[in-house]
Amino acid sequence: MKQMQLYPFLLLVVVLWGLSLSQGFARAPATGKIVFTSARDGNREIYLMNPDGTQQVNLTQHPAEDLLPVWSPTGEHILFVSDRGGIRDLYLMASDGTHVRNVFGNPAYRSLPTWSPDGTQIAYAHRELGAWFVSIVTLGQQKETRLASGTAPVWAPEGTAIAFLQRLDVPIRLQIRFLRVRTRTQRVFFPPRGVAPSSARTPAWSPSGDRLLFSWLHRRPLKDFQETETIYLINRDGTGLQQLVPEAGSRALNPAWSPRGDEFLYTQADGTGYLQIFKKALIGGAPVQLTSGGISYQANDLADCSIRRMRCRCRRGGRCSPRNGVHSKPKPLKKTLAMFCARGGMISPKSRCPSLKVQKCGVTDVHIRQRAELQGGRSA
Repeated sequence: MKQMQLYPFLLLVVVLWGLSLSQGFARAPATGKIVFTSARDGNREIYLMNPDGTQQVNLTQHPAEDLLPVWSPTGEHILFVSDRGGIRDLYLMASDGTHVRNVFGNPAYRSLPTWSPDGTQIAYAHRELGAWFVSIVTLGQQKETRLASGTAPVWAPEGTAIAFLQRLDVPIRLQIRFLRVRTRTQRVFFPPRGVAPSSARTPAWSPSGDRLLFSWLHRRPLKDFQETETIYLINRDGTGLQQLVPEAGSRALNPAWSPRGDEFLYTQADGTGYLQIFKKALIGGAPVQLTSGGISYQANDLADCSIRRMRCRCRRGGRCSPRNGVHSKPKPLKKTLAMFCARGGMISPKSRCPSLKVQKCGVTDVHIRQRAELQGGRSA
């Protein structure tokens, strides 16, 4: 049975209206784009492509391993993981791949990042002394707070909860748990207690936050049926479990919602044995392959979708209200999110960006970020 190491890679939507940028900044893409990781040339790089798979462009072009890209809520920056500093850590770059900066001043093994819906914080997996922890940091403060033992945090659209993975007594078993950000209380979501040994991973919140996609391996013995792992849909309250992708063929993983919630993307090996990105309607329809080719097993891989951009209008309280879609009302973007100077390096409210103007009520995308770490294999 072949082993593989899977990395989810975020995909993004879109362009913003009315945000003023300082000279040297790259503007957000004018059309919807997917950002993903590809090892088609033998080295992991971060790529952009159109939603139909056309115009695939290498953003990083660096000899280091670059992976797990995540768009910022404004679409101006990409948060990603790289070992270009000697250890895998979190980095930021402009949307065109320029102005690469390390997020932290102290190198440490950090991976699998996710943005808070309002863009002021990030959560990530932090490895220390061989153990994985979910940590959180407010951009500009650099003070890391450990929330739980586990990996692959994913912020819910309303911002109050994080879904993450926790390994059980044996490497092949993983469960999805929910964590309340404010109280740090947590509970098991799936598989529920009492269910026969199985492994659930790569959860993805729906745009409205009421459902989740995830991959599930449950045929026993698990080690003999790993290729039967596939994509399922479930309500947030644990009801309505549905299988969406047949078990035939290789395993299907890393589901990601489309902006409208009527389609999803996932990763699966094609007929040549290389990982590719597929798109499928939530109800019916045949899958459409978006990527192709490669010289290694992990030719192309992805993780998640972001919510389609929303035009916001200012309210008296300084908050933003979406004109379309069913979403929670995000807080206005803080100044620290925009403080990514071409000369500065670190993100800090004290950074000197005299020409940068920030709208108090601009456009905010509520992002859903799902990631997972392969059980029993190499870590992300």
